[in-house]
Amino acid sequence: MVEHCLTNGDDVRAYDREALDIGDPQVVDNVIGEQRPEVVINCAAWTDVDGCESDAAKAQRVNSFGPENLARASRNASAVLVTISTDYVFDGKKEGFYTQRDQPSPISVYGKFKLEGERRAQQEHARTIVVRTGFIFGPGGKNFLSNVVSRAAGGERLKAIRDCWGTPTYCRDLAARLRELAVLDLPGTYHLANSGEGASFETFAREALRFAGLSADRLEVVDNDTLGRPAPRPHNSKLRCLLSPAIGLQPLRSWRDGLSHFIRESQKGT
Repeated sequence: MVEHCLTNGDDVRAYDREALDIGDPQVVDNVIGEQRPEVVINCAAWTDVDGCESDAAKAQRVNSFGPENLARASRNASAVLVTISTDYVFDGKKEGFYTQRDQPSPISVYGKFKLEGERRAQQEHARTIVVRTGFIFGPGGKNFLSNVVSRAAGGERLKAIRDCWGTPTYCRDLAARLRELAVLDLPGTYHLANSGEGASFETFAREALRFAGLSADRLEVVDNDTLGRPAPRPHNSKLRCLLSPAIGLQPLRSWRDGLSHFIRESQKGT
């Protein structure tokens, strides 16, 4: 996000958790009140889904109260707020794509407080843009999608889930669209993901290894329920946006094109 905004000539102030703890309302008020930015983009969250399941208080502090604190401070500074939410606000029972017409029904503590954070932010500040996304991959990512190639190249055997589907989202494309939305300053709830039919973790992993020229022999295909993880996951959380076309935004490139770009970029750096 920072890299993209700097490339576009923006004056950027970036903060890590130590410099700006979004769960601390006084810190948030002080920093945003001093800087008085035109736009606040919230990339902070506690995304450890299983960790949230066992520590609801921390999950609420960061993922619910955090966006609310940012919204209040943004309102006081006359700034638009863009805050990132998640596809996990849905229960996964629907077939096909979730749009803004679908009623959220989270099945995990993580999803519950991310949804609460959306609503608290929108209630606090009218100029709030909520962006639901998921299955994010790209440089610097620590999740399975971002690291499947490097882990396979290192000889690791990987478990790829075949029965959880989402819409993969390349972080560079996400960053560009977040800035577009900030400039447009049209409050609402948006679903952002790369275009295409969506993918399971298995499908994504196979495509990533194919683009990297690696064998899929090290993939062990499993069902989600066999992993015994503390937090439930939706079996389907594919997203589609109804608002973006209405305001003239073109679809993001296909997730396969984004993945191919990411793999080429990663290989150049090694």
